[in-house]
Amino acid sequence: MVYTFHHLTIQEFVAALAQFLTPYILMPTHTTPPNLTPLLDIAHSDRDGRFQIFLRFLIGLSDPYTKSLLNELLGTLSSETTRQVIDWIQRIFENIGIETSISGKSDKKGDLLNILHYLFESQNKPLMKATIGTLKKIDLSRNRLSPVDCIVMAADLQTCEMVEEIDLDSCYIQTEGIQRLVSVLHRCKSLRLGNNNLGYCGVKRLCEALRNPECKVQSLVLDSNNLTADCTEELASALNTNHSLKELKLNSNKLGDCGVKRLCEALRNPECKIQRLELGVNRLTDGCTDDLVSALSTRRSLRLLDLRFNSFTDGSVPALRRLIQTCTSLEEIVLFDNRLSRVGENQLLSLQGFRAELTVSVKH
Repeated sequence: MVYTFHHLTIQEFVAALAQFLTPYILMPTHTTPPNLTPLLDIAHSDRDGRFQIFLRFLIGLSDPYTKSLLNELLGTLSSETTRQVIDWIQRIFENIGIETSISGKSDKKGDLLNILHYLFESQNKPLMKATIGTLKKIDLSRNRLSPVDCIVMAADLQTCEMVEEIDLDSCYIQTEGIQRLVSVLHRCKSLRLGNNNLGYCGVKRLCEALRNPECKVQSLVLDSNNLTADCTEELASALNTNHSLKELKLNSNKLGDCGVKRLCEALRNPECKIQRLELGVNRLTDGCTDDLVSALSTRRSLRLLDLRFNSFTDGSVPALRRLIQTCTSLEEIVLFDNRLSRVGENQLLSLQGFRAELTVSVKH
C-alpha cells in the first residue's frame, strides 16, 4: 500500500507518529518498540537538514501533554519510544561536549542549535536542566538565526542558570530576533551581538533587557549594527540604569559627533563603571572631543579608549593630551588612522612615558 501526502510536513508528522504506533499496529506480536537509535543518528547526522522536521515531530511527541491528547484518539502511545528519544538527546549532547559552543566549529554550532530545538519540542524541563542547564557559554555566531530559532533560544535559556556568555555575532537576527530574545539577554555577563543590523528599533528592544533590574551584562558588543545618533539616546538611558556594564564596543557604526555627545551624558554618571570603550569607525570629528574629555577625564575605571579610523585632527590634540594626563586609570588609547599630522602624533606619543603602564597608539 502506498500513501501520498499533499504537504511534506504532514508526511513527516505521520512518519514520526508511526514510531510510537508501529509496535502495536504493524507488529501486534511485539510488545517492545524496535531500537530507534540508529534511525535517530542517521536523521540527525544528515547535514542538509532534510530530516529535521521529522526529528522535531518525533521528539515533540515524547511530550507527556501532547501524548495525552493523542492517547484519546489513538490509544496509548509507546512510553519505551519516549524513553529512547530522551536518552538519545542526552547522548548527542554529551557527544558534542559541554564545551562545544566554545569550539568555533560551524557544524558543532549547528548541532547545538538543533539540540536547542529538540529540547524545546520535548518541553522536558528536567532534561533541559541536565543538558544545556550546565552550559556557561552559548556560541551560535555566524549561524543565520530565524525568528523561530530566537523563540526557541529564549524558551530554552530560561533554564540556563549558569550561562555567562551569549555569542550571536553575525546571526542576522535583526529587530524581530532581539524582540524574541529580550526576556533572557539580561541573564548573561557577556553579550556579543555584532553585525546583526539591529538599527534603532533593535537597540531599543535590547535596552529593555539592559534596563532590567536583574541585568548582569558586563560586556556588550554592538559592532557593525547600522547604529546612528538616534540610537544613543536609548543606549545612554540604559547606561544610566545599568551600572554593571564594564565593556562597550560600538565600532563600525554611524554614531557621529551628536551620538557620542549623547553617550557622554551617561558616561558622566558617577555610577558608570566603563573600563573599555571602543568607538572606532564612527565618523567622529574634533566636534566631540571636548565632550569625551569632559566625560572620561575623571573616570577612575577607564582602561581602554579606542578611537581608531575616525577624523580627529591636530585640533583635538590638546584635549586628548589633557585626557591622557588626567584619566589616571587609562592604560591604552588608540588613535591610528585619523587625520593627525606627524607633529600631532608626536605630541601624543610624547606622553607615552607619562605613566609606566600607558600605551598611546597613533600608528599601526
